[in-house]
Amino acid sequence: MERLTGKIALVTGASSGIGHATARLFAAEGAKVIVGARRAAELDRLVGEIHAAGGEAVALAGDVRDEDYAQAMVALAVARYGRLDIAFNNAGVLGELGPGIDVSRAGWEETLAVNLTGPFLGAKHQIAQMLKNGGGSVILTSTVVGHTVGLPGTAAYAASKAGLIGLTQVLAAEFGPQGVRVNAILPGAVDTDMQRSMNNTAESQAFVTRLHALRRVAQPEELARSVLYLASDDASFVTGTAALVDGGVSVTRT
Repeated sequence: MERLTGKIALVTGASSGIGHATARLFAAEGAKVIVGARRAAELDRLVGEIHAAGGEAVALAGDVRDEDYAQAMVALAVARYGRLDIAFNNAGVLGELGPGIDVSRAGWEETLAVNLTGPFLGAKHQIAQMLKNGGGSVILTSTVVGHTVGLPGTAAYAASKAGLIGLTQVLAAEFGPQGVRVNAILPGAVDTDMQRSMNNTAESQAFVTRLHALRRVAQPEELARSVLYLASDDASFVTGTAALVDGGVSVTRT
């Protein structure tokens, strides 16, 4: 059974990785999908893939740091499909890496702008629309880094992603009475361009693999299935949670 039949879903950071996999899965599960990212060509290819598989999607390229873009994505959903039921705020960057005392102010602010302010702006306008519909589901992509794991060299990234957990909890408390559920996923390492750019040697990849109890990194499709659960009515009584989807990083350090 298609779990999202009749639903209208929005996905940011959809040009690659978890966002790309989730947009495809949402469409396969019956949702009409609005996909966003900065890279227009990759979005167009994603829309083509969804259409070829029998789904429906439309793309809007832009930068999540821009509040006008957040509004435009919601407006597109309403203009095209009449409502918005699901939003996956997934866009993010690693940002400037290195010891905390060496991170520049510009690097710090850039990382927080994309990873924390961007999802806030998205959720702000998405929830406003969902309140008109009588409810909906908002999902944010945080990370195990900065929650159960302190990974040296990732001060700005970890701080921005930890902030998303607090945002998730507050929005869930504020808008639960009106039927809006807000949750976060906390991935471990996922086989994406971002992860490979951070761990670009065999030794680094081996180290990251050993951090996981399952002794492997995830595939984007595995994270997409967790997002699907939170987006669907299967999670109708789940809100305010920071869901670990980390392959056991949180229970092992060996």
